[in-house]
Amino acid sequence: MLSGKNILLGVTGGIAAYKTTFLVRLLIKAGAQVKVIMTQSAGSFVSPLTLSTLSKNPVLLDFINEEDGSLSWNNHVELGLWADLMIIAPATANTQSKMSQGTCDNLLLATYLSAKCPVYFAPAMDLDMYKHPSTAASLEKLLSFGNKMIPAESGELASGLHGEGRMAEPENILAFVQNDLSKGLPLSGKKVLITAGPTHEPLDPVRFLGNRSSGTMGFELAKKAASLGAKVVLVSGPTSLTVEHESIMVVRVTSAQEMYDACHKHFDQMDVAIAAAAVADYRPKHVATEKMKKKEGDLQIELERNPDILLSLGEKKKTQFLVGFALETENEMENAQGKLQRKNLDAIVLNSLKDQGAGFGGNTNKITFIDKNSQIKTFALKTKPEVASDIWEEIITRLDA
Repeated sequence: MLSGKNILLGVTGGIAAYKTTFLVRLLIKAGAQVKVIMTQSAGSFVSPLTLSTLSKNPVLLDFINEEDGSLSWNNHVELGLWADLMIIAPATANTQSKMSQGTCDNLLLATYLSAKCPVYFAPAMDLDMYKHPSTAASLEKLLSFGNKMIPAESGELASGLHGEGRMAEPENILAFVQNDLSKGLPLSGKKVLITAGPTHEPLDPVRFLGNRSSGTMGFELAKKAASLGAKVVLVSGPTSLTVEHESIMVVRVTSAQEMYDACHKHFDQMDVAIAAAAVADYRPKHVATEKMKKKEGDLQIELERNPDILLSLGEKKKTQFLVGFALETENEMENAQGKLQRKNLDAIVLNSLKDQGAGFGGNTNKITFIDKNSQIKTFALKTKPEVASDIWEEIITRLDA
């Protein structure tokens, strides 16, 4: 949800400012670019150097920078335009009052008044201050401006009192922002199962049967689904790819049987399932317990069928929208449509090894999307992230049709 977002974090002078070190780390881990603006008093509670190190950007404290005898200024207008969203945490009673009245006596407030993006604020103050009528008036006014309040939490306060007024914990601030941003996204509230990569079928402790699938297409489909608001279970065969996203749970498997088991464990709870993995059709019937030694003559390996994951999901599906992939080398359309019908799919994505730039191992793909009503749409050669966007666009138009 926050991957690639530009986030301005405003830190004001309250004891809760120390928590912003954890908040910055969480935002960075979620894939955001973070710039920090601090009020002068905030520096009494948390070091600008610490936040600069964690955010990988200089911390901004004032309108004017003076360094090595030269002067420069921090352009609050450019900062406001740079940000995709702004978070003010902690938001003290003093800062909230200034925000509500339009007071502009520091860089943080000037940037707030210039921001064109959504603004979130996390109140933090003592119990009596939080309950004071002037604070309630400030909060009401800020909300009327369209700002979004991250509710304060109850607990032990710096004064020793116990009650409401604690700044929300960093993980709760992150969750609040993510949940708010997900509202209205086309896959918000949807659960998605995606398979990716190859399977490896063991011959002995060191050898296996496999294929050249890198898993890139499945991983891009998972990332796109998460960015559209979905909760994703990504079942991945052996691949070097990784993904860190709070809405993607990666389940690592090796063999087709393990992928089958993982898919069936989660399928009942899913709204959409996309089988993008290149699953081995066969596996060695007998797996050697020791490394096989080279002998004179040829080696014969007896193979047996792996379970057909996609067919089994098609037999089991109720309301799920089920999508398969077909990589073909001949009679492409005929084979893909036959697979779609035979396995009870809602749609199938066809790619041909005859198309240059399509198939395994590369960063591009060329697909044809075919649904169960025989609607066919062919796309030009594109990068795999672009292909993932095209596939999801086609799925979304059919989900509630």
